[in-house]
Amino acid sequence: QVQLVESGGGLVQAGGSLRLSCAASGGTFNLYVMSWFRQAPGKEREFVAAIRGIGANTAYADSVKSRFTISYDNVRNTVYLQMNSLKPEDTAVYYCAHGVIVSTNSNSYAYWGQGTQVTVSS
Repeated sequence: QVQLVESGGGLVQAGGSLRLSCAASGGTFNLYVMSWFRQAPGKEREFVAAIRGIGANTAYADSVKSRFTISYDNVRNTVYLQMNSLKPEDTAVYYCAHGVIVSTNSNSYAYWGQGTQVTVSS
């Protein structure tokens, strides 16, 4: 059973940076896909970024491209989301997810972390 444990959320001022971590266990997610989604109060859960274990191919939502970077540490079996130039609209609960293929649809992922709150103040 795949387990995902997220950490790294917190409060940061606009323009600041934050690094989220998602430690994975119980599976070989390096052979599949790990993604980050976020959900703000009253809004739909939206795709943020994805990385494919083999080849480390990445995909980003247009809203975060050039500001966020997703990466995978195979030794630590951990996926990261480096968030730079944060904006108040980035405020949300951030979730990591494990799936088979790269997809922006949250329904494509079978395993989810508990979520970590990111709050960006203006």
